[in-house]
Amino acid sequence: MVTAAQGSILYLDGVSVSFDGFRAINSLSLVLKPGEMRAIIGPNGAGKTTMMDIVTGKTRPDAGDVLFDGTHDLTRLDEAEIARLGVGRKFQKPTVFETLSVEDNLLLALKGARGVLDVLLARLSGAERRRIDELLGLIRLGDRRAEMAADLSHGQKQWLEIGMLLAQDPKVLLVDEPVAGMTDVETMQTAELLREVAGAHSVVVVEHDMAFVRELGVKVSVLHEGSVLAEGSIDHVSADQKVIDVYLGR
Repeated sequence: MVTAAQGSILYLDGVSVSFDGFRAINSLSLVLKPGEMRAIIGPNGAGKTTMMDIVTGKTRPDAGDVLFDGTHDLTRLDEAEIARLGVGRKFQKPTVFETLSVEDNLLLALKGARGVLDVLLARLSGAERRRIDELLGLIRLGDRRAEMAADLSHGQKQWLEIGMLLAQDPKVLLVDEPVAGMTDVETMQTAELLREVAGAHSVVVVEHDMAFVRELGVKVSVLHEGSVLAEGSIDHVSADQKVIDVYLGR
């Protein structure tokens, strides 16, 4: 196994993939430490979604190393195997069970692969009840636990889905544009939520909202044409002329 990957939770090195002659990822290298939160920004077509597809096993790279927790070669595993290892992904559009209560959504995620009726009719253990209470507090929905998920705002549905992923206790959480369509207040609350999540989990946030990225206060990787163009604090990458030219446009 690659020695350089030791001590990382996610290690990508020299990763490339092409679709019909178009190189979507071009010798991409990125290292994420355990408990680290990283923001990924870049113009449309920069390779952000394809990168997440590769990490989760949806897309196989043509070349390069993709290692999880320093030992697991993700290029040899399918999506289900990667999810079981501890890689969770949240897509841009929230996918919750709208006809179930907030609490039951979390319960389904907590119980894993069991049938819906089995889960909803089962008696909760003390540990499970405490975990659901903890998740409800974390995602700011403690006072909405009995309400139908359909009645939540767009931002609250995003929080619920984050809670459902956290119920599965992933080591790495990939979050795609979590604040798209949110109010300003919800956006700031989401930044606070993700800061609370990081540490216990590693978090990769793909986002276009620069105010939100600044609020996260984490290292930023700028992708362009399938590779890392710049890395550093939001102030550092915002002042980089290459980033200004290809993304920020000022």
